[in-house]
Amino acid sequence: MSAFGQIKLPRHPLLVARVLIALALLSLPFNTAVAEDVKLSEAQARNLGVRVTHPVPSPTDQTLPYPAQIVIPTPQLWVVSAPVAGMVANLAVARGDRIAAGQALVTLESPSFISLQRDYLHAVAQEVLANQQFKRNLDLFEGKAIPQRVLETSQVEARQASIVVAERRQMLHLSGLSGEAIARLTNEAAITAKLTVVAPQAASVVDIAVSPGQRVEQAAPLVKLARLSPLWAEIAIPASNVGAIRVGARVDIEGYATPGRVILVSETTDAATQTILVRAEIPNSGDLHPGQTTSVRIGFLSAGENAWEIPYSGLIRRGEQTSIFIAIDGGFRLVPVTLLAEDQDHVVVSGPITEKDQVAIGGISALRGILSRQGQ
Repeated sequence: MSAFGQIKLPRHPLLVARVLIALALLSLPFNTAVAEDVKLSEAQARNLGVRVTHPVPSPTDQTLPYPAQIVIPTPQLWVVSAPVAGMVANLAVARGDRIAAGQALVTLESPSFISLQRDYLHAVAQEVLANQQFKRNLDLFEGKAIPQRVLETSQVEARQASIVVAERRQMLHLSGLSGEAIARLTNEAAITAKLTVVAPQAASVVDIAVSPGQRVEQAAPLVKLARLSPLWAEIAIPASNVGAIRVGARVDIEGYATPGRVILVSETTDAATQTILVRAEIPNSGDLHPGQTTSVRIGFLSAGENAWEIPYSGLIRRGEQTSIFIAIDGGFRLVPVTLLAEDQDHVVVSGPITEKDQVAIGGISALRGILSRQGQ
């Protein structure tokens, strides 16, 4: 037998497969028709391990599911701090409570608060004396018993006393006393060491920073509050996929009926993960909870073409370009597509394809090798 008829195949399965592919390539006729078409018979395609599947319409032109973190919008989050130094006497709320505006949160016992009340009452008394002196001097001046200089001096002193009262009243207001409480203090002069810190508006208690018996300094955080509707869904999108996402796009959360909208597509890329932050605003009826992780799909605003989902193995990358092989009569054609979304198993693309087309998802390396050989 001729030496050409005796081909000794290696025993390793992977090497055997490579030799078979090489032999199949050598047996193919040279094709000079179209540079992006690969001419293959069905038998040749089977020998090369080419497998095909039909593209699946992507639901309502949405991306593949992306993991998302539900967070509280920063404008809806605030901290109630201690208006004065003192000791925490009582906590009126707990983490997770829903509270109304003006509802008591924490009771403090504070020597500083006593000093504020005393200074205010002293300023009120000084204002009364200054006004009385001014009225007496006005009567004396009208009777020409004192010069105008004395009248003007008493008028300035009365004005300064009023300014001090306004200042002390504002300090009490900042410490948490309402207008009614300040009026009651003015009339009754009932000084107390206890100060009740109340909620500035309706919210939910996110965190408690103190415990009863703890001593706190002025401006120390006491309670963290938040409004929990709407919420944000923060999504990390691969940088290669973010081109199809626009501000205003619809966002659907898995297991949640109410959709949201994209409000931010970040202009920066995370260097470690090569992802871009996409933020969506989601109305919350109580089913979403800050801190939870979920899956979301983002709609494409560029709705000119349909979107199709195929296995990841069917996508071909050449630099920034993406394409797929579609079965045609007598072979396969390389068709450019736009990559819209991807995960480890699937991709979503748009392009001139239909659900009747057959997309190659196996034997891709062999098809690319033939195409490259044809271009030589």
